[in-house]
Amino acid sequence: MQDHHVVVVGGGFGGLQLVNDLKGAPVRITLIDRRNHHLFQPLLYQVATTLLATSEIAWPIRSFFRDRPEVTTLLAEVVDVDSQAHRLTLKGGETIAYDTLVLATGATHAYFGHDEWEPVAPGLKTLEDATTIRRRLLLAFEQAELESDAAIRDALLTFTIVGAGPTGVELAGIISELAKTTLPKEFRNIDTTKARIILVEAGPRVLASFDEGLSAYAHRALEKLGVEVLTGKAVTSCSAQGVTIGDTFVPTRTIVWAAGVQASPAAKWLGVPADRADRVVVDKELRAPGKPDIFIIGDTAAVMRDDGTLVPGIAPAAKQQGAYVAKVIRAKLSGQPAPGPFHYHHQGSLATIGKSAAIIDFGWIKLRGWIAWWVWGLAHIYFLIGTRWRFAVAWSWLWIYVSRQHSARLITQRETMREE
Repeated sequence: MQDHHVVVVGGGFGGLQLVNDLKGAPVRITLIDRRNHHLFQPLLYQVATTLLATSEIAWPIRSFFRDRPEVTTLLAEVVDVDSQAHRLTLKGGETIAYDTLVLATGATHAYFGHDEWEPVAPGLKTLEDATTIRRRLLLAFEQAELESDAAIRDALLTFTIVGAGPTGVELAGIISELAKTTLPKEFRNIDTTKARIILVEAGPRVLASFDEGLSAYAHRALEKLGVEVLTGKAVTSCSAQGVTIGDTFVPTRTIVWAAGVQASPAAKWLGVPADRADRVVVDKELRAPGKPDIFIIGDTAAVMRDDGTLVPGIAPAAKQQGAYVAKVIRAKLSGQPAPGPFHYHHQGSLATIGKSAAIIDFGWIKLRGWIAWWVWGLAHIYFLIGTRWRFAVAWSWLWIYVSRQHSARLITQRETMREE
């Protein structure tokens, strides 16, 4: 074991990339996460919408480092950091000393001051969120099949997604295909093709981070799938009975929140400046201000690009940051010069709209339609961990494409957010 102790909090894309890139360095590493698995978050919505099983997009963190004796993995939650004493505190009261600390603690949903909406409008950040949404989605159809009151039945068959970023658009497209293609022959008392899928966006267009032409294509593709796209409309209230969009109340029993994110409380732990989403405003080397031994990466960090815009909170950005911090640590321990400021290299933006349409913006080339969908699928399969899971996901997608049957439509666990 080496003397220099690197503590990494968070087993997401950034944290794992950092630990991988420190292989062979003269350090011992402690990796801490609140969950025992690494989650491939870009495909989380496919678990929520019954396309994939949880085991196809999540893997035990310990399994990655079974042959790395210098890496200790802990299932625990960090609640505070004492930067002066170089020590962090876990939820159970235990403390862990560090020489270098890397916080990659991610983000959760942001309800813009209305946290009371969360029980009825869950977001999508964890496997628990995905299975909760999947359960509500499937139960809505089951309860509608039993319901004799037309008004209640219509509310059960109305699904509202708040926020038209990539997650919201992808959810809306798949839910529409589920209702209008997969389920119609399986129910006798309801016509699932008449289900309403409403996508609400407070901004002027869907997928605002994409080129306007691609955004317009996505809007048309959603409407072709039967999704009601409402732009320039803000949700003003959420309840178990429905949502209020502007001044209009819409009865709906299934609401999914995809409108915003809020970083973990890392800035509060460290007592350093944060932006409006509570992300730590880091320096050019991804360090917390005034704390040279603490790095912040991923969704926890507000990283400014050369053009004055923020680095997006996506997996490739987190991986690049993790790789960069590993280089900085290696340089410091070897007495070599630091690698220079962090520079983010954007590899493109991707979003899918249903089963056979997607948009891709590589900057130098823009794709849309079924060609983009195939490129999107190949890209995601490539970034999955391990041949077994690449094959499993590819097979699931092929089966769904050919049969139009979703493979993970099981209601297996109790409701975790509210009582039925």
